[in-house]
Amino acid sequence: MHFAQYYLDCLSQASYLIGDRKTGRAVLVDPRRDIDTYLADAEAAGLRIELVVETHIHADFLSGHLEAARATGAEIAFGAAAETGFPIRRLHDGERLFLGTEPTPAPDAEPGTTPAPVGPARSGPVNGTASGVTLTVLATPGHTLESICLVIHEQPDDEVPFGVLTGDTLFVGDVGRPDLLSAAGHSPQEMAGRLHRSLHTKLLTLPDATRVFPAHGAGSACGRSISTDTSSTIGDQRRLNYALQPMAEDAFVRLVTAEQPAAPGYFAYDVALNRDGHPLRDPEPPAPLTLDEALAARAEQGAALLDCRPIEAYARAHLAGSLHTSLDTRFAEYAGSVVAPGTPIVLLADPGKEHEARLRLARIGYDRVLGHLPDLAGVLAGAPGLTRRSHRLAMADLLTRLPLDPHDPVDGGQLVDVRNPAEFAAGALPGARNIPLAALLGRIGELDPARPVVLYCRSGNRSMIAAALLEAHGFHQVSDASGGYAELATAR
Repeated sequence: MHFAQYYLDCLSQASYLIGDRKTGRAVLVDPRRDIDTYLADAEAAGLRIELVVETHIHADFLSGHLEAARATGAEIAFGAAAETGFPIRRLHDGERLFLGTEPTPAPDAEPGTTPAPVGPARSGPVNGTASGVTLTVLATPGHTLESICLVIHEQPDDEVPFGVLTGDTLFVGDVGRPDLLSAAGHSPQEMAGRLHRSLHTKLLTLPDATRVFPAHGAGSACGRSISTDTSSTIGDQRRLNYALQPMAEDAFVRLVTAEQPAAPGYFAYDVALNRDGHPLRDPEPPAPLTLDEALAARAEQGAALLDCRPIEAYARAHLAGSLHTSLDTRFAEYAGSVVAPGTPIVLLADPGKEHEARLRLARIGYDRVLGHLPDLAGVLAGAPGLTRRSHRLAMADLLTRLPLDPHDPVDGGQLVDVRNPAEFAAGALPGARNIPLAALLGRIGELDPARPVVLYCRSGNRSMIAAALLEAHGFHQVSDASGGYAELATAR
């Protein structure tokens, strides 16, 4: 068996290539849009990608199923409950995908129970001996209605599977959230009940030694407390995962629907593109623009000027009205939190970084990149009237001013905690209101642009992104705590 996990740290996203070396047949699971690595690895291993499987319709990234299918001629497959805007193969609960030597149909098989030999799969009654890598489909609704998991056997009759690809149904240390993609007519509570049944009647019936390979790791908004480990076992998750401990279904429902992180604004956009189809990724680097062209794009097209430099460089000097999220962090996710889907973008990046920025934006479907400023340092030096410096507070200074008095006509201000709800519930500064960064773009109207605003997060990264967003929307007295709540709490 050929088995490879591809883990993308900046999106906490995992994809997989599974193949049988004897037959050369392979399946690609949950691919990202930049597919060159998969293709190169498959070629090096002597594999043909014949099927591209999505464990569900993703919300947090734009999947590469269309790019992979175009490049390889493979079919695209989803769980049977999926509804898409392009042709797919529907995978049913219990169906087996044979990558190795296939069994032959039984002589008494009913017509139509064995599909035509397309892709690496057969189903229905069989005789003869199958051998080699085999995948078994498990329908596991809960995170979404069409969610599936794939059980991997190195040989069809192995008692203990090699592993199981759990998609967003089961993570290491957590389970999929039921509130992101609740289907029409299905509440998060109902989806959570389905998730509980999928976990206990499907995944937890697998042997304890079965390896668990999820679609996401720590930092993903698809779960609340996902581990930094990118794989585990069913046995370890049975013992250690808080959501898999013995409890009634109603208790599980309450547990997994409470205090989930705020979902970035681009999630619904990516769901639609993954479900309905999207243009293939353009691999060309962004075009160079002059400052006048960039400013004209903002004025005439509503383009966002997105500064991708490290936080310290942005704080020292940046173009007035520019947004910020550093390539050193969860760049695409944060960009999708502060830039509305479909907005044209001009990249403000260090030389040579513009291609990486465009690629990472493409991974969430933000393809409207108009270009970049090739000499940002020169632009900032030559246009002092358009340059701003961020106002960052040392933690000691902020502590002396707490709690802020919103009614003070001189120093009154709005203290905003941009962390996620669970972080806020665990401890916050006195007088702070919680507006998570992912929700801030849609809730700017709750803040008064005529009054000072002080922002903080855990480390100072999200608060800087939030400060740039407010400044771009006309707030003139914006500060953020550079140390973050972790340092502030320690200092107090």
